[in-house]
Amino acid sequence: MLSLAWLSACGVDSGSDPSPTPGATSGLSTSPPPAPDDGSVVATTYGRMAAAALGVGASLNGVLPFPADNAWNTDISSAPRDPDSDALIASIGLAVGLHPDFGAGLYRGAPIGIPYVVVSGAQLRVPVTFNAYASESEPGPYPVPADAPVESGAAPTNTGDRHVLVIDRDNDRLYELFSAYANADGSWDAACGAVFHLDSNSVRPTAQPGWTSADAAGLSIFPGLARYEEAARGPGGIRHALRFTVQRTRRAYVPPATHWASSNTGTTLPPMGMRVRLKASYAIPTSFSVETRALLAAMKTYGMILADNGSNWMISGAPDERWNNDALVSELQQVTGANFEVVRMNGLVAG
Repeated sequence: MLSLAWLSACGVDSGSDPSPTPGATSGLSTSPPPAPDDGSVVATTYGRMAAAALGVGASLNGVLPFPADNAWNTDISSAPRDPDSDALIASIGLAVGLHPDFGAGLYRGAPIGIPYVVVSGAQLRVPVTFNAYASESEPGPYPVPADAPVESGAAPTNTGDRHVLVIDRDNDRLYELFSAYANADGSWDAACGAVFHLDSNSVRPTAQPGWTSADAAGLSIFPGLARYEEAARGPGGIRHALRFTVQRTRRAYVPPATHWASSNTGTTLPPMGMRVRLKASYAIPTSFSVETRALLAAMKTYGMILADNGSNWMISGAPDERWNNDALVSELQQVTGANFEVVRMNGLVAG
């Protein structure tokens, strides 16, 4: 069974507590990814979601959120290394291994990971009341189904992050809620919410610098999730950066993030939005499962983006009954912080 840390978002201040707490161009394109292990080639369409299937955990059928030149989709394997990389990595943990915050089966009665649902443009829009960060949330209505999956489960006793992610495939929009609760009349309550334009690099046109989102870093959550359908293709099958968390962050952020969630100004702590990559010198073991090798290959090519306060080196993903929990945990924990480096950070905003 995976051990999970359900983390806080919407700008909750992590302070110095080491414990986990619950541009405008379109650039749309279609291109083939590197051939996966099975020899097949899946065409990738960026920024146009119409080919995605409908439903909870639906296949995207080769489409990816945002244009090909968006930060989530950018190849950073040759980007310069940050001069403070050693100190930043050390603050997270050189000997700490990676851990999946997703998998198959149930944990405390709910699927393991951050679920999502794909809807059509005909999905009914319903009111959403924001009770914590309304001034930093796009107003409703949102196309959230009454039975949309809630992270860690819809039960009122769930006091975790309760993220709800909805993709409107026909309008290329992503709706994300934090601490979301469904009401009997079909409306929703949430601490905060954000609407992202998946067909543009002006990803959240009405947001202001410093705004949070359903994620502490002000980022979108869905684009950084590990999804089984991509990982099953093997190395080259995942064509985007992954989302990860650390226990202690700095009162600072770097693009693509727009928000910090800490009062600690120590310069050896990572800012939100910091990107790390698996070192080129790390040899991915051929004995690892296809899915783990796909995850590690993506970490070399696209890296991982720091999005929230939580357990160190925790990787986010979507639940799927096809994940092999034992393989994920045992293989990923062999890859430690010492195997990573920080990509050079530009545009740092500090508080």
